[in-house]
This record gives sequence, structure tokens and C-alpha cells, in this order.
Amino acid sequence: MRNLLHTHFSLIVCCVAPAASAACIGERGPFINRMAHSGTTYLARAASQPVRWQPWGRDAFALAAKLDRPVLLYIGSDTCRWCAETDRAIYTDPEIGALINGLFVPVRVDRDERPDVAQRYQAAVERMAGLRGWPLTVFLTADGAPFFGGTYFPADDPITGRGLKQLLPEVAKRYHDQRSFIMEQAAMLRHMALTDAGTRESRGVLRPPLVQQGIAAAARELDEAVRTRTAAGSVMHAAAVSLLLTESARGLDTTLLASARRALDLMLDTTVGNVGEDPPRLVRAALAASLAQAWAVTGEQRYRDAGRSLVRALTAELPPGGSVFVDQEAYVIEHVMLAAATIGEPAVASQARAGLDALLQRAYARGWGVRHAVAGMPAAGVTTPQGLLQDQVQVASACLAAHRLSGDPRYLDVALDLAALVERNYADPLGGYYDVAAPPTDPLPASQAALGDRTKHVFDDVLPGANAAAALLLTQLAQVTGDPSHRRRAQATLEAFAGSMDGAGVRAATFLAAAREILGKP
Repeated sequence: MRNLLHTHFSLIVCCVAPAASAACIGERGPFINRMAHSGTTYLARAASQPVRWQPWGRDAFALAAKLDRPVLLYIGSDTCRWCAETDRAIYTDPEIGALINGLFVPVRVDRDERPDVAQRYQAAVERMAGLRGWPLTVFLTADGAPFFGGTYFPADDPITGRGLKQLLPEVAKRYHDQRSFIMEQAAMLRHMALTDAGTRESRGVLRPPLVQQGIAAAARELDEAVRTRTAAGSVMHAAAVSLLLTESARGLDTTLLASARRALDLMLDTTVGNVGEDPPRLVRAALAASLAQAWAVTGEQRYRDAGRSLVRALTAELPPGGSVFVDQEAYVIEHVMLAAATIGEPAVASQARAGLDALLQRAYARGWGVRHAVAGMPAAGVTTPQGLLQDQVQVASACLAAHRLSGDPRYLDVALDLAALVERNYADPLGGYYDVAAPPTDPLPASQAALGDRTKHVFDDVLPGANAAAALLLTQLAQVTGDPSHRRRAQATLEAFAGSMDGAGVRAATFLAAAREILGKP
């Protein structure tokens, strides 16, 4: 796919003057930058850019269909350094703005506000170009299907032709001149997206050798990330450290312990800085939990001291109000609670539990679940969109941790309520769970069906993979309640994705942690 797309695009020579094209299209339907009233500061800051950004949704794609243009989808984040560089060097450029406005309908998405959209198109770029990372620049048909894309594109690269000033007219011309090929490639990618997770092609039996091979692969990839000094700013690398620490403690494996300690030492090296693109609070929370675990496994005081400093700082940053993304906030709270309890900081653990109480009051309604973003008001059920799978799972996991630490039954009640909701509204009869509830929270007409595709994610990224995290939650619920049905659902979830394990590396850390809980010691 990658070579085929590259070959076709490299042969295109644009013969249309961009200014003339922009004027012609402008006469058919002018549009304006609509970021000023966005729900996040990241999007709102783009209101002054010369690009006529549209918010994600049916209106933008209807406009693309009306103007007969492809969509330029850009996905970034406040915490992504290359996203900031892209805004500074590219989207403030009037020439690039004129090209985009004249040839495309540009749509801008905040990765943290719409992680479901971000994950869907990140997977598409990985299939098309073998690339991962942020920001994403993806070209879509008017029904939301991707046909070309990548991560960071420079403004100008006349030698290779891969700069935006070269690519933009090429992609637009290709969209109009080779429409049948574009639609064929888009349909192929969409089919791959809908069939590569939770279906027969990726099913497998959960056996100890599969898990052992996965752990060894994760350790090798973590070692390489340490060697290249790229393991300091990522939740998935911290999760891999936790996996290796757990596994080393199970079997006294000194090789795995050495790999985990090398990674932790790199993460504690302040000269490395944040080399990843994940939100720093998430990385620090994941690191705090890994440090607490490392202290429990090794007894080294430096891990306890570093973990204590982190949990105290993170607790001080827990917002009593203001806007938060529920999945991220629950993740931070859970990891602070667990780390604080492990290293002997009961006051910090209590503060984190109070933060969880405040989050539940603002985001949770019994029988309805949690929403994704809150801005200070209590959950209003039917008047606000229901959250994503990862919102339900992260909050349930935090509540279960609070119950195990405090013994308070009300936290277990919430965790069980959310687990039942996930089974009721997100489950796929073929296995695993979809990223959004059924029916989709933003249903679209058949002509824009790709926008409403429900997908399933199992491997770790900015947060633990939602299906893997759901399986881990279910195994822990089985341990706490003694109800074996939770364990059966957890195993069925993992087996829906077991055939996709090969090549996952550190991204499979949560999957492997859940699998080890189910299978026990080999």
C-alpha cells in the first residue's frame, strides 16, 4: 500500500496555478476559520491562522461534498512539541494557507478532545505509510475515508517533493483526475480498519507461549528505546517498565529487571527532557507508579524518594474544578493513589481519592456512565454526550483501585455499574469493545458513513489500549467479587485480539499484563 500510494503521487505534476484555483473555488462557496468558539484552548489558538479551519463534524464534510474537494485533516495536541512547530512554521504561512483554502476543506482536531478520531486516523496513517507519531496530516474523501497522509510534513521541500507546498496541489489534482483510484484505495483502507481488530483475522488462543513471546518482544523494544534515548516521555514505555517489573518479581528474572531499571534510570534523567508526545501529567503519573513498584521489587530508596516527589507534585496539581478530560484525569488519579499507597504516603492517597470523588460528581451518572470532557458542572446524563470506552474503563479502574485501598463499597458499586454499561453499550458480539457507544453518539447519513465507523483499539498509545484496559479491569473485578463471569469476558476480549500480537512490542504492555493475570504464573 505504501509503495503503491507513493508511486502514484510521485508521478503527479500540478499544472493549475494555486491562486487562480483558490479564486475559482472561492466563488462557489466561501468559508471562514471557525476555531474561535472551539471547546479547547488548542483549537481556539488556531483562530488567528490564515487557514479556514473547520471543526470535526458533518458540516465540514457536507461542505467538502458540496465543493467537490478533499478534506485536509490535521490532528494535534497542546502537549505535542512537533504540533507547536507545525503551527509556528507552517499554518501561519499565508502561501500555505491560500493553497489549503483554495484546494481543500481543512478540518482541525484536538487529539485529547477526540481521541477516538485521533486513534482511527493514526491507525490509517500507520497502514498507509508505516508511520506513527504526532501531529497527523491526513487527506480524506468527502465521506471521511483516508487516502493519503503522514505525520509531520515540512512547509517546502522542492528536492524530494514532500513539502506541503509541493504535496497540496498534487493531492488535490490527483483527487480530481484519478477519482476512481482514490475511492478504491480509500475503500480498501476502510475495509482494513473495520476488519483488522476483533474479527477472525486477528483472533487467537491465549496461551502462555504467546504471552512469554510478547513480554520478550516488549523487553527488546524497550532496550532499544533506552539505547536511542527515546523512552523518557511515553506512557507506553512506563507501562512496559511496569510489566517487566511484575514479570521479574514473578520469576526472579534478572534480565527483565535490568531492562526495567535501565529504562527507569533514563526516565529519571532530567537532562533527557520530554522526548515523547504524550501529555506530561500522564507520563509523570505512569512513572510514579513504576517507581513505587520498582521500590517494592528492589528496595532501592532512590526509587521511593523519586516516586514520593512525583506523587506529591501530581496531587497538588489535581484540579478541583475547570475543564478536564475524564479519561486522562482518572488515569492520573488511579496511578497516584496506587503509587502513594505503595511508598507509604497515606495523606497523598487520600487527597487523590478526594480528587476521584470530585471527578465522579462532575462526570458520572449511575446507569448512564461518564462523559469525556467536563467543565465544572455536574454530569447531566441525557443532555451531554456519553463518554468513550476509555472514559468508562479508566474511571472504573480508578474506582476499583480506590475500593481496594479504602474498602469503601461505593467505589466498587461504580466500577460494577460502569463494567455493566460497557458490556451493554460498547460490546461487539464478535469480540472486544468499540470505542464509542451504540448507536454512535454523532450519527451520520449513509453518504458520510465513514465518519461514524466504530473501531476497536487494544494496544497502548497516549493511554493504555481501551480493550486491554477493559480486560485488565475485568480480571481485577473477578478477583475482588469472586464472579468468574468477569474473568471469562476478560479472556474473550483478549482472544479477540491475540492474533494481532506479532510486532506490537511495548504497545502490548497492558494486553500482556491482563493476559498474565488471567493465565497466572507459567
